[in-house]
Amino acid sequence: MVRPSVRKWTYVGHEVHVRLHIKPVLGAIKLEDLTPLDVLRWMNQKMAEGLSAKTVRYMRGTLRSALNQAMRWGMVSRNVSTLAEPPRGPRHEIRPFDPDEDRRFLAAVKGDRLDALYSVALALGLRHGEALGLRWQDIDLDRGRIKVVHQLQRVNGKLELVDLKTDLRRRTLVLPTSTWQKLSQHHARQSSEKATARHWENQDLVFTNPEGRPLEGTTVSRMFHRHLDAAGIPQRRFHDLRHSCATLLLVQGVSPRVVMEVLGHSEVRMTLNTYSQRDPAAAPGGGRPRERDPAAGPLRPQQSSPGPHCSPLATPWLPGQTMVAARGRRSVQIRITLVVGRSDWDPAASRTGPAARTR
Repeated sequence: MVRPSVRKWTYVGHEVHVRLHIKPVLGAIKLEDLTPLDVLRWMNQKMAEGLSAKTVRYMRGTLRSALNQAMRWGMVSRNVSTLAEPPRGPRHEIRPFDPDEDRRFLAAVKGDRLDALYSVALALGLRHGEALGLRWQDIDLDRGRIKVVHQLQRVNGKLELVDLKTDLRRRTLVLPTSTWQKLSQHHARQSSEKATARHWENQDLVFTNPEGRPLEGTTVSRMFHRHLDAAGIPQRRFHDLRHSCATLLLVQGVSPRVVMEVLGHSEVRMTLNTYSQRDPAAAPGGGRPRERDPAAGPLRPQQSSPGPHCSPLATPWLPGQTMVAARGRRSVQIRITLVVGRSDWDPAASRTGPAARTR
């Protein structure tokens, strides 16, 4: 009965939770007899079976949703799952690139078939599935804009494009010139591959294997780790590319609310909680990051001509360059005023690229 009200991949996850984990343990207990202690014992059992705290919390969320529906139908008077404290697991350490690591990583991936993928993840802070779910119809190379509307997920054993978890994750971003250039080169390379391939699966995906099929997230992670080794950079998760983008924006004094819009967070509290302990060494010149009052709101748009992008950094916002993040009818605009790790940026250098238009 839940299928029509949730996204497909959400339904699949709920079904697995109920069939494999909830029903075998709690299914014999009548709804009116279920207690918080029963739920707590069930979660402890799942932890003892080797499931992670994060997975058990997800399963508790499925149970909580079901019991909320039972309350609405008058089948129970309270939701006992909310009275059972979920397990807490270790938080992943946020490990963004510092400027030196940024340069070394970009040097290691230069010329790689998927260097545009790494540039998108670093410059725009896209999640793994969001980057792999990009389609060419979502990218306007003429205007230099990119729409984040889908993510690539495995559903019933098959990689599929699914809607984002919430509408707040849907956003439109302006491409930095270097990322625009890499995507343009990637488009030409993919066109050549398509012309010479014996068989090409035309799904309009931006990032594919040489036959046009979707890329496995685990495959991309393995390639990412090999590039880290080649660059002599300590291992970290692909998701830390997203953290690198967020950290650079914050240390340049960009409002957390604007960073929230860029990353597609649901609320500014999530942004603040995630990046409140960022590394001061990531700030320009190795100094302390400049804090900005979240209550001040987004930076006011400033009229200026966008400067060329010549920075080797993958999160490449330079003086005079305008960045726009839009969600629904709302758009926010920021003008970056600092450069990280670059001493030879030449504002007079000419580059071709998308016009940075503002709304």
